[in-house]
Amino acid sequence: MSSRVVLVGCGALGTAAANLLVRAGVGHLRIIDRDFVEPSNLQRQTLFDESDARESLPKAVAAERRLRAINSEVAVEGIVADLTPQNALDLLSGHRMILDGTDNFETRFLLNDAAVKLGLPWIYAAVVGSYGVTMTIRPGLTACLACLLDPPSSAGSPNSNRDPLEAHTSREPHAEETCDTIGVLAPAAGVIASLASASAIKILVGAPEDATPPAATRLISLDVWSGDYRAIRVERNPHCAVCVRREFRHLDGQAQPHVTLCGRDSVQIHERGRNLDLPTLSRRLSPLAADIRHNDYLLRFRVAPHEITVFADGRAIIKGTRDPAVARSLYSRYLGS
Repeated sequence: MSSRVVLVGCGALGTAAANLLVRAGVGHLRIIDRDFVEPSNLQRQTLFDESDARESLPKAVAAERRLRAINSEVAVEGIVADLTPQNALDLLSGHRMILDGTDNFETRFLLNDAAVKLGLPWIYAAVVGSYGVTMTIRPGLTACLACLLDPPSSAGSPNSNRDPLEAHTSREPHAEETCDTIGVLAPAAGVIASLASASAIKILVGAPEDATPPAATRLISLDVWSGDYRAIRVERNPHCAVCVRREFRHLDGQAQPHVTLCGRDSVQIHERGRNLDLPTLSRRLSPLAADIRHNDYLLRFRVAPHEITVFADGRAIIKGTRDPAVARSLYSRYLGS
């Protein structure tokens, strides 16, 4: 009950992990998520229901409501935000540990930078299709995410310089499979979230360290469809740019794109700090757009063939294109530059 945990991302992994941690009695849980609930989420995102999707509630808000009803003794704090180099330290500091519920490696590298800088343990987790991976990272004691993905070049290194999910899917006919192209099997997310939550609880209650070397940790991978399960020891990279040389490129904003692809046929615009008046914007757009809907957190409208969702801080998701130039043009046209 004295523990403070921050969870970044509240999708398939995040909802399952949040549910487990709140039921376990973690005293304070902060949930950071940038997205809103859609009907397609309900197959695997276990804290949400159809009413959340109809209202287009932000996932952080819907999760907070549900979790407070599950365990009223836990302080649950939902924050509708995109984790960025500008806000990462403010949002993550003051907590005992960080859990990964994200769906992209840009954010995970940012988490790794912040966790190492703050000296906070964090648990990496990812799922695609029926396959998932997780690894517990203790800065200063074990390998970090950069050690895993940017290992020493010496022969025989047990680490891999590829995304563990990509390394798995590259064995299949389509090497660029993602959650949007092949989906996520809910049981896979449930298993990985359970393993990550168990590791979190173990650290929070002060359980003894694993029987692995002090400078190593284990990458656990499994496929719930085939039944494959592996646990691979990952050693610290003595030349790691992050946990050894303490070069925080993602946290310093040197590696964060201003415009990113955001799922299938959609682009995210990383504008922030505009403090938009959504009711006023809704009235202004009414002669120009169709299907305009808004709540306290976001506004959604259609300009065929595109659907645009804008958040109160100015961030936007443009569906119907994978071209950043088109997305920026639509943003500027309807929301201003």
